[in-house]
Amino acid sequence: MGVQDGENAAGAADVEGKHSKSALKKAAKELEKAAKKQAYKAEKGGPEPSEGAAGGRVDEPDISEFRYGELPLNQSQIKETRTVTRVEAVNKSLANKTVLIRARLHTSRAKGKQCFVVLRQGRSTIQMLVAVGPGISKQMLKFVTNVPKESIVDVVGVVQPVPKPIESCTQSEVELSCHEFWVVSLSAPKLPLQIDDATRRVTDDADEDNLNIRVNQDTRLDNRVLDLRTPTNQAIYRIEMGVCKLFRAALEKKSFVEIHTPKIIPAASEGGANVFTVSYFKGSAFLAQSPQLYKQMAIAADFEKVYTIGSVFRAEDSNTHRHLTEFIGLDLEMAFDTHYHEVMDTIGATFTEIFRGLRDHYADEIKTVGKQYPADEFTFLDPPLRLEFPQAVQMLREAGVDQGDEEDMSTPTEKLLGRLVKAKYDTDFYILDKFPLAVRPFYTMPDPNNPKASNSYDMFMRGEEILSGAQRIHDPTLLCERATHHGIDLEKIKGYVDSFRYGCPPHGGGGIGLERVTMLYLGLDNIRKTSMFPRDPKRITP
Repeated sequence: MGVQDGENAAGAADVEGKHSKSALKKAAKELEKAAKKQAYKAEKGGPEPSEGAAGGRVDEPDISEFRYGELPLNQSQIKETRTVTRVEAVNKSLANKTVLIRARLHTSRAKGKQCFVVLRQGRSTIQMLVAVGPGISKQMLKFVTNVPKESIVDVVGVVQPVPKPIESCTQSEVELSCHEFWVVSLSAPKLPLQIDDATRRVTDDADEDNLNIRVNQDTRLDNRVLDLRTPTNQAIYRIEMGVCKLFRAALEKKSFVEIHTPKIIPAASEGGANVFTVSYFKGSAFLAQSPQLYKQMAIAADFEKVYTIGSVFRAEDSNTHRHLTEFIGLDLEMAFDTHYHEVMDTIGATFTEIFRGLRDHYADEIKTVGKQYPADEFTFLDPPLRLEFPQAVQMLREAGVDQGDEEDMSTPTEKLLGRLVKAKYDTDFYILDKFPLAVRPFYTMPDPNNPKASNSYDMFMRGEEILSGAQRIHDPTLLCERATHHGIDLEKIKGYVDSFRYGCPPHGGGGIGLERVTMLYLGLDNIRKTSMFPRDPKRITP
């Protein structure tokens, strides 16, 4: 054996010795761990210690064993009374008090031996701190950290004031110190859209995080249940509820009676072709385009003043920002004494009450929507501005638009007129009276002084029509003449016409689109933002 061979052999022996020492140390550690496991089992009779929040072994017992976990499926097994606090009610007045909250896990962020959780309930959010310490184990921290976003949880915690406001939460002056954490309903870990992304402020520029993440409309509507959870949508549909509530309140003060009208009818209520035909036993019927005929029949039945809130169907193949094939109509009808302006003024005053009520009682919701969709504050006059159709035509012609005297206005023309009215009168709401007879339904009363005009009106918000109304024809002979002129089969509206053969007071009314009113009041760009589950020519789901 040469010198080189001797050096190799010595090196090999040296390496082997080192490896042997390492192996011995490793084996000793394994034996020590095994002994600890056995001792733990013998003492507790339970399972082996699990991995800790930081990924290491947790050899100590779980001191939070009965403070967290996944609750069994609620099948109403027990009935008990307990105090559950709303997130919006948690503030400094509850400092150092223990509260029980049920909410969604909005976000969670682990940092060392603590986890910051944001809980969301409707439009309200609050931060909760889960920190390893007395009563909170590493196992509990790991469990909380791994619960997916959007899961529903019950948490028990102590309300703690914070030295600096938590700007990302609505309850910015306090946070919760977690004592218990129970999963009520577990969310799937992979979400088709992130609530934070769906709530980002809509601007032309990237947001403050230099991100330009946008959730497109189809993704929102395909996953509507998730999308509706955003604070903005929670606010929008409370405002929409407010419109209905204020509409009812305004009319009930004026002695209106709420009625309910059929949606399956024998003939097209508007006299046009844009109706949905449905199979009706051995024949066919139509979905109501409007409750118009039945409102009038109620007036003929001496109800004097009526209103109804319900679905309206339009088979219009219009894929625009303001059209739906099904929407909620707010309709009213009333008898008047001498002039149809009594009706028009009543409707105008109703709108004023709605606008004032939204401004005074839904300011927080309006502010929430404005954070994501910035818009100018809605302005209105009391009493409302009223113009006649020829005045509008003149304003448009002066602005360079070739608007005909008997021609209905297009959507771009309406919007331009709205801008002209806003600039001249400083109002987003106005009434346009005396529409051409040629563009109105068959039951519209002609103007006695101008055969080309009618006793009809539209009302506009931000330059878009939100109500169409008129004095109705209450004379059966004239009604038949106008129906025939519009090509309507008199036999199919016989019941309607006959209701005026036994005496009927002069009357008028109008129909309002709920979703359109909400959209325009808030300055939104698409009616699908104010329809909870919108229906249009391309969408009938979900």
